[in-house]
Amino acid sequence: MKVLMFGWEFPPHITGGLGTASYGFVKGLLKQGADVTFVVPKAYGDEDTAINIVNASNIAIHITDEHFKEYQKKLHYIEINSRLVPYQTPDEYFRLLTYKDHFVEHIGSTVFSEKFEFSGKYGENILEEVKRYALVAGEIAHQNEFDVIHAHDWLTYEAGIVAKKISGAPLVVHMHATEFDRSGENVNQIVYDIERRGMEQADLVIAVSNLTRDIVINRYGIPPEKVKVIHNAVEPLDKKAYATEEKNVPEKIVTFLGRVTFQKGPDYFVEAANKVLQKDDNVRFVMAGSGDMLNKMIKRVAKLNIANKFHFTGFLKGEEVDRMFALSDVYVMPSVSEPFGISPLEAMRSNVPVIISKQSGVSEILKHALKVDFWDIDAMADYIYGLLHYQGISEMFKKYGKSEVDNLKWENAAKKLLHIYQELLHK
Repeated sequence: MKVLMFGWEFPPHITGGLGTASYGFVKGLLKQGADVTFVVPKAYGDEDTAINIVNASNIAIHITDEHFKEYQKKLHYIEINSRLVPYQTPDEYFRLLTYKDHFVEHIGSTVFSEKFEFSGKYGENILEEVKRYALVAGEIAHQNEFDVIHAHDWLTYEAGIVAKKISGAPLVVHMHATEFDRSGENVNQIVYDIERRGMEQADLVIAVSNLTRDIVINRYGIPPEKVKVIHNAVEPLDKKAYATEEKNVPEKIVTFLGRVTFQKGPDYFVEAANKVLQKDDNVRFVMAGSGDMLNKMIKRVAKLNIANKFHFTGFLKGEEVDRMFALSDVYVMPSVSEPFGISPLEAMRSNVPVIISKQSGVSEILKHALKVDFWDIDAMADYIYGLLHYQGISEMFKKYGKSEVDNLKWENAAKKLLHIYQELLHK
């Protein structure tokens, strides 16, 4: 089976779980014998050489082709005053210029060159790149034959739609996070519309959890029979990896690792940390990540007078994540709305007991994790204190948690995905 897959990022150049999940599914599909072509806006040359990565920046567009001219007519950009990117840092506020209908004709020779150079980032030209990426997708679908088209998250939905229209192959869209997860009730209408259009045009929608499936059905109006759930997984870790990592501090370490944004609940982590430190000051707390709430969290820690027990590492990736978990005694994910949440699995495979919010997709499948409402900082603090002070409880969660995540393999998730592909083709 030949699969054309569109993503916005791919390891080692990632900013969150989207790239990690994309990589996991691709590797799993390859093990099942599928032929996968993975397209990214920008490839750097240091990606996994065993995977067929297509760099969209290298694809030549023939502007005289009929399929190009048809989509070109629909190309437009809209001015916005909010943040669209799924992985935000304090610098990633941006706006886009409004382009009138005649703009395409006026500078067509400049904009529609034979190749588009993509940044591959979540920057100020994000919508422009999304549209241009869709044009490249059309060219790839025009020149090649595929059995199934698979688009990961809203940034690639337009690409998937165009590729489907040109090739006639069925389209699967993967919902890793909804706009309601990122923004609460203050959704960006442009992103919401792109997400809904992508799911309406798709032949099938993959949700990363039942939590996400419910949102897709109830908030976007997608028919239930069209939405399937495949939970994420985790890459196995060499048992010897980072086993000798030196902590170099006498205190226990409690870690938050994720984007420092509304969605991830970093403020609840800080408040729970303060409560723990009031009972035991032999603890250090680490906030690993970056995001638009980072400065606010630093100020709050200073105001609570616990800065001497708090560390802000900035964004970690790859081996840095594994090293951080090797130093941790407890991992906390207090997400307000988490479609899935791969980081608790990464912590558990490193023998770290975890506390996760009940408002997360991963809570649907984990048995050996402590679960708490994100807003209940008293319960969160009690759980942290308990894991730090009662060795028997901590060891139990380490032992059975590690065993549990060792069975959550991308290969198994890919088997389910391949079965869904086959069912779709038989229809």
